[in-house]
Amino acid sequence: MLNTFRTLSIIEGLSLIALFMIAMPAKYYFAAFDIVWIVGMTHGLLWLAYVVLSLAVSHKQGWSVMFWMLVIVASVIPFACFILERELKKEKLEVAV
Repeated sequence: MLNTFRTLSIIEGLSLIALFMIAMPAKYYFAAFDIVWIVGMTHGLLWLAYVVLSLAVSHKQGWSVMFWMLVIVASVIPFACFILERELKKEKLEVAV
């Protein structure tokens, strides 16, 4: 389940980056209003799945409430998904050993 969450975390983070770096500039510079709706809706659905899966993983992995809150905060900060991925990779290696 942790591997699935790690994958979803990266995908959700990339959708946030696409929303901020591609869709929003396209809306304001090229009047491409439809792309924001499509990318925004996709990101919203991915974010909801991210939150639900993070709750399940936090219970299974025994995360503290503070760590889970940091995971949620990482979902709304561009490029934080890569830092989170590094931390979750360390956790996976610690559990394996």
